[in-house]
Amino acid sequence: QVQVAESGGGLVQAGGSLRLSCAASGSIFRINAVGWYRQAPGRMRELVAAVNRGGSTNVADSVKGRFSISRDDAKNTVYLQMNSLKPEDTAVYYCNADVTTIARVMSAYWGQGTQVTVSS
Repeated sequence: QVQVAESGGGLVQAGGSLRLSCAASGSIFRINAVGWYRQAPGRMRELVAAVNRGGSTNVADSVKGRFSISRDDAKNTVYLQMNSLKPEDTAVYYCNADVTTIARVMSAYWGQGTQVTVSS
């Protein structure tokens, strides 16, 4: 079994920074692509940033230049660095990890989400 857990959310003033962590644990052979998503009240979940196994990244236009994604495969962890935060960045942030298990089964796993609130 595989577990994915996000951490690092909280309340921050506009212009501030937060770093979110997405840690995977369990019967992991390899972590493939990982994406950070967010969902604000009344809105659909949207992709914020993603990183593939080779380290190539993709960041949504709405956060380009402010957010960055990185991975530490030794720790099975992916980070979302969020700078120059705006009130419109307020949302629950979720991590989705595409994992190959020790049994060589590939599946996608969601974390429980972490709340980010940006005050004006």
